[in-house]
Amino acid sequence: MKIGQTAENLVSKQVGTAANGPKVTPGSASAVAAQAPQAAGVAVTMSNMARGLEKAARAESSGDIDAKKVAAVKSAIEDGSFSINPEAIADKLMADAKEMFERTTR
Repeated sequence: MKIGQTAENLVSKQVGTAANGPKVTPGSASAVAAQAPQAAGVAVTMSNMARGLEKAARAESSGDIDAKKVAAVKSAIEDGSFSINPEAIADKLMADAKEMFERTTR
């Protein structure tokens, strides 16, 4: 679609007799196919920062899971003895927010 061209203009140009095909009428399967967006072969490149973030995410997710710790937490949740420390959670959230803020202001 070109700048300034509306969807109605595009459809009205596509509806009618096609140069290399059957007559296309509004509501026909061919009209619907003619209105479908074409897949463009656009090259996508990632910045070095995005590549670094992707590698870091993979490294974090590929770490081994401590099955014993998972089983212990699951057991504690099931028997009701699992406790949550809201102060520790709040402290960690504040530290993360501060770190993110410092990164964006640099």
